[in-house]
Order: sequence, then structure tokens, then C-alpha cells
Amino acid sequence: MTDPVHKNPIGISGLAAYVPPYRVWLEDWCDWTGNQWPKIREVVGRSFRVRGPDQSVYTLAATAVLRLIDRYDVDPRRVKFLGLGTESSTDNSAGAIIVKGMVDRALVARGKAPISRSCEVPEFKHACLGGVYGMKGAIRHLALDGAGSQAIVVCADIAEYARGSSGEPTQGAGAVAMLLEENPKLAVVDLVGSGSASDYRIMDFRKPMLRFCGQDRSQTHQVQDFPVFNGKYSTTCYVDETIHAMNDMYEKRGLDAIDYLRSLRAVFMHRPYRRMPETGFAVSYLFALAGGGAEDRAELASYCYEAGLSVEDVRAEMHGKPTVASLANPENLNYEAYPQTMAVLRAFRASRRFRREILDKLALGSDTMLDLGNLYTAALPAWLAAGFEQALDEDSLAAGEEVLTLGYGSGDAAEVIPFFMADGWREATSAIGFGDAMAAAVDLTQAQYQALHDGRQVTGLDYAPKNEFVIDRVGRHDDRHFADLGIEYYRYVG
Repeated sequence: MTDPVHKNPIGISGLAAYVPPYRVWLEDWCDWTGNQWPKIREVVGRSFRVRGPDQSVYTLAATAVLRLIDRYDVDPRRVKFLGLGTESSTDNSAGAIIVKGMVDRALVARGKAPISRSCEVPEFKHACLGGVYGMKGAIRHLALDGAGSQAIVVCADIAEYARGSSGEPTQGAGAVAMLLEENPKLAVVDLVGSGSASDYRIMDFRKPMLRFCGQDRSQTHQVQDFPVFNGKYSTTCYVDETIHAMNDMYEKRGLDAIDYLRSLRAVFMHRPYRRMPETGFAVSYLFALAGGGAEDRAELASYCYEAGLSVEDVRAEMHGKPTVASLANPENLNYEAYPQTMAVLRAFRASRRFRREILDKLALGSDTMLDLGNLYTAALPAWLAAGFEQALDEDSLAAGEEVLTLGYGSGDAAEVIPFFMADGWREATSAIGFGDAMAAAVDLTQAQYQALHDGRQVTGLDYAPKNEFVIDRVGRHDDRHFADLGIEYYRYVG
């Protein structure tokens, strides 16, 4: 639980979120697009949020950071690290400094001190894992040259997919800011006991700039960043990297895998849509059974029997080392690295144990997440915020209890990090206000959604910004004496 080099534990003391109010109900979306609502509800969720015409990843991030400062009465002068985790940045030079500048101006306008001038301002990019890498960077900063100060990491993203694509129902937008310090009030983050894994996967989920160089939508000037992705292959990558990161953690901590997984009461994972974390955690459980004792292997054998497969063949597949990157070619019609294991998973999903060992452990905050869509880097911290609030309502976590988290980033990497609930987690959780962040909602019509998605002017939006940042204008000058082409100018609406 404690870094062996430093006497004080380091972790998270607060969370605050901002999500755009513009909401699309997936049942409505199914009516618009001819998709099957029962399937979408089961696999994806209930609704997702869309960014507004005057919003960017920087306005989302800055609003979340300012909320964090307000809710936890942070002295900005103590903040010596402000990290931005995102894959939606639209400036290839500046990043977190944009967020700092926006927040500083709002603070000064209120008569308060700005964030410390000696604050580091890195941006972290690795698909959906950038926020976790930002958190790890902040903790390492606090353990070394930033000892005694505070750090803020904000995870912010805009997940957009082309209309008509398989990714369209998994869209989303939002930001979650984290306050980190020594002797944390919410949760201790155990980096020493964490597990890592990474492997280049070529085409899992990419955003090559060649797709949009020179793009300028004349009405909003927003750049759309639709990813190049391959859905089934991405699932294989997620599952494989989860297994490897879990194994790294087991080895570091000397854990018996199946006993450890059964001991957990709460697990939070990267969540691009409802079914993905269920699949990743369930496959990890099946792999742990294969390495367990006689009773554990018998349990695995029962699922193999239901699937019509030999347990010996399944265990041989699990002990193999598939080269997932080799599946990345246009001639390949089957992206499964573990086809027999996935067949066994279907049998496991139908069993009674699946709810107890998988769904119940992923339950905290999961209902709230059905209405968020994919937040990329912010998906995991958003789930933590929602889960901690539910745990507070139900009194279902205890100080010192371990909570397992898994961050994942396509491309391809995963981080498994144990959290331990701090003594003051209840008070810290009471300030999160995640439910309040979700409360403001404007339900979109089909025409409004399509216009927002396509970057066109929208009429009839019944929403006036309040206590948040907006884009005031976008620079259009490209002259020798002054150039601000494409630069966003922001305004705080109090």
C-alpha cells in the first residue's frame, strides 16, 4: 500500500466531472437508424452525450478542473503539476497549458490566485490510456521533486464516429479531473503493485493525421477526428492486453490469481461500451481458473463441457502465445486470438457464477455509465466517480479495502493498478458531485443530433451555458504581422 522509498502514501483526494448537456437516447437513435434497440441496450448502453457547437476538448477539461478546485477548496498555488490526458487534442504544440491559461483567467477574475507559475503542464497521449499515464506521472512527480505539493490530472475526450458506422452508438464526450497528493483522502494508488503490458498492434484503433489535413468545416470550424478502427480486432486486443497486464501484477505481488479475483468486491475497467469490461474481466477469470487448483480446473471444465470443447485444448490455447499483430491484415476473416476461450466465455456467461464473480464486481456505478457513452481517457475515472458515489450511498466499501482498476489504450497497452480506499473516502466522495454533473441534459432530435455531429448550425437548443468555459471565437488571421489561424479563444460563463 505504501511506496517503500517514501513514508507517505500518494493517491487521489478528489474527483470532479463535466459532461456536455446534449444527449442522444439510444432507443431514439435506433428508431432513426433502423438498429435493434434490445441488442444496443444489452451491448452498448442507454444514451450518449455530444459536444456543443461552442465546445472543444479544452473547454471540457478546463470546466472539470475549475469544478475540482471549487469542490475541494484547492489552493491553486500548491498545484505544481497539471496533466492533460486526451486523444482529442486539436493543437499539436500546446496542450495542458491551454487548460491552465483558461482556469487561471477564471480564478483571477474571481479575485483568487492562479495556479502556480512553477507548475508543470504535460499532455499525455496514448489512446484511452493517456489519463492513467498522466496519473502515474503525477504520482511520480509527487514522490520526487514535487513532494509536498498537489497535482491535478484531467482526462478529457470527444469520441466521435462517422454516422452509419458500427462505432456510432458508442460516442460520448466529457472530462474528469483528479486531485492527487500525499496522504490522499479518497484512495491510495499502489503503483508498486501495479501491472503493465504493451504491444504494437498496427491497426487496432488509429488516428492518422492524413485523414483530415486541410479539413475546415465552414460553419463551426471544428475538426472531426473519426478513428480508423476494426471492432472485432479491437476486442481481441483489449482482452489479450488485459490478460498480460493482470499476469504482470500477479507476478509482482506473488498472488494466487483465482483466489485474488474472488476476494475482490469492486473492479473498474476502461469502458468503451457496456459489454467490453464484462468480456475482459470474465476472460481474466477463466484464465485464472486454468492456473488454479483441482476445483478451479473442474469449474473451467464444466464451462468447456457446455461449450462442447475439450478442457485440455482450451488450456493449451490459454498457455499459448498468439501473435495478435499477425491478425491485422485485410485477408483475415477471424480476429480471435483465443477462439476456444471465447466460446467457453459464452457458456460461462450463462452460468450463475457469472453474476457473482463478474457482474456483481463491476456493478458499482455501472448503471450511471449506461448514460455516458465512451469517454476515452475519461471513461475509467468517470466510472470510479460514479462507483464511489454509489458505494457512499450503499455503504458498500470500507477504508483500507482494495479496489482494482484497469486502464486500456488501443494501439496497444494496459495498466492494472490497485487502489486502497482511504480513511476519509466518504467525505472526499461526498464532494465529487458526479450525479450533479449528469443532471443537466438536453435531449436532441434527429435533426439536431445530425447537425451537431456534422458541425452545422443548430436551432432550437434550449440550453444557456453557466459556470463553464465556451469557445468565444476561432482565429482567422494568417498575415505576416499577425497570425492566429485556427486558434481558439475562450470565455468563462459564470
